Amino acid sequence: MEHSSVELNDLPDEILMIILKKMCNVEVLYSLKGVNKRLNAVAHDSIFTNRLTLMRCVSDHRINPLPDAILDRFCLQILPEIHHKIKWLNLESSSMERILHATNYPNLYGLGLYDIEIKIALSLFIGKIFSSTLSIIS
Repeated sequence: MEHSSVELNDLPDEILMIILKKMCNVEVLYSLKGVNKRLNAVAHDSIFTNRLTLMRCVSDHRINPLPDAILDRFCLQILPEIHHKIKWLNLESSSMERILHATNYPNLYGLGLYDIEIKIALSLFIGKIFSSTLSIIS
């Protein structure tokens, strides 16, 4: 019996989408961005870019930031490239400011803030972070 192998790139788009929908959107973007044109286009589909959860939820209900290497890549490469497609962000307190400063989010209509102190939230909403976003909305 001969062995054959099928690579991810060999799969039809429909099968690839079924598989990738089982993954977290952040994992799809982080794993496929820059691999090749086809996989990059698949990863940039609105299914994977509309709503991003840029944190890790641990089994004991704790919320942790993404590892620095992943956060760096998102803030420097991925978010600026897909910023216009993002409609919702779920963020945790320690990386929130960095993510919000990474780019403008012109189509952002929802923001989930987790593990954040009221004082920090107020300073963010009153401060400069949202000034450009708020001027677009009004």
